[in-house]
Amino acid sequence: MLESMALMILAALAASLVMNKLNLPGLLGMMITGVILGPCCLNLIDGQILDLSGFLRKIALLIILIRAGLNLKTADLKRAGRPAVLLSFLPATFEILAFALLGPLILGLSVMDSVLLGTVMAAVSPAVVVPGMLKVMKAGYGNDKAIPQMILAGASADDVYVLVLFSVFCALAQAGEFHPELLLRIPTAIVLGILAGIAAGWLCAWLFRKLNQELPIACKVLVLMALGMLMYGIEDHMRGMIGFSGLIATMAAAMTLKARLPQTAGDMAVGFDHLWKAGELFLFTLIGAAIQIDAALGSFGSVVIILVLALLIRCIGVWLCTVKTKLNRNERVFVLMAELPKATVQAAIGAVPLSMGLACGQTILCAAVWAILITAPLGAVLIHVFYPRLLARDAA
Repeated sequence: MLESMALMILAALAASLVMNKLNLPGLLGMMITGVILGPCCLNLIDGQILDLSGFLRKIALLIILIRAGLNLKTADLKRAGRPAVLLSFLPATFEILAFALLGPLILGLSVMDSVLLGTVMAAVSPAVVVPGMLKVMKAGYGNDKAIPQMILAGASADDVYVLVLFSVFCALAQAGEFHPELLLRIPTAIVLGILAGIAAGWLCAWLFRKLNQELPIACKVLVLMALGMLMYGIEDHMRGMIGFSGLIATMAAAMTLKARLPQTAGDMAVGFDHLWKAGELFLFTLIGAAIQIDAALGSFGSVVIILVLALLIRCIGVWLCTVKTKLNRNERVFVLMAELPKATVQAAIGAVPLSMGLACGQTILCAAVWAILITAPLGAVLIHVFYPRLLARDAA
């Protein structure tokens, strides 16, 4: 197992570096590594590692949400104003509705399974958007109108919104058939998740103040991570009409901690950034290893059709977010491009329906994989090529 893990890590790192040299997301190299080393090709990844993939995906989700909570700057949302707030939910809603309408027609899924597919596919990838926007800001483009900041803030909130919907519709899909009373899970999951997260955040802030000298940053990172795992675990035990979202609770805890102890939260955010460097390697490599090549190739045509149509509908939502704003046409087109890439969330949850034994699981996994392979490099290239042409350079 150790030899297999060492080979996977070294090969994924090497492939990631090659992709970065080509100005492509390193995650593509990690996924390709997983495909090559996985059961469909060389079969060099130990089965025990593959058995842990579900657990590792949950850990990756928690890291994604905690990083979002610790890094989400409400000041950027306020500065960017209405379009940033709308970007946090409107484009994703349009895309989910597109999959709900098109899934039964193109993929032969039920409406419920199509909505579940939409919640997997609708999130924007921070793995592509964050480095892209940081590069734009560093180059001195779009800052006068807070365009990169608006995209970053909207994308962070967009991921949380989609993940919450995913957890709710997963519970509904697992029930096997629709029961009206299960709709109560949505408001109760949100409310209880927020309340539990605020309480956990206050507890962390109190504990960190009391033990500020005795508790190094690494231990604080572990405490917050453990609380997130605990709340995520509670979610699995909630049945019936009363729901609980461990994902919302984790995000709310991180945001509460940031509000109470901003300096400590900033230091912890750096720690979670380093933790994510290891997390994303396993996440993308294992999603590559989970791919059944025959199924993926067989679904390519239909997935590309529904993906393109859904992205076009998403673009309508993005365009509406920028209506009657100070952005000109070129800047609005750039925002459209930045909203295209999929990767992180799709890798984290794309295999979950399959692991739950849902009939739509393989279809959703294939769609998630193709979305990553197509839109991640496309989004990265579009951002890199067009930001100097579509955005104005900052005033001196």
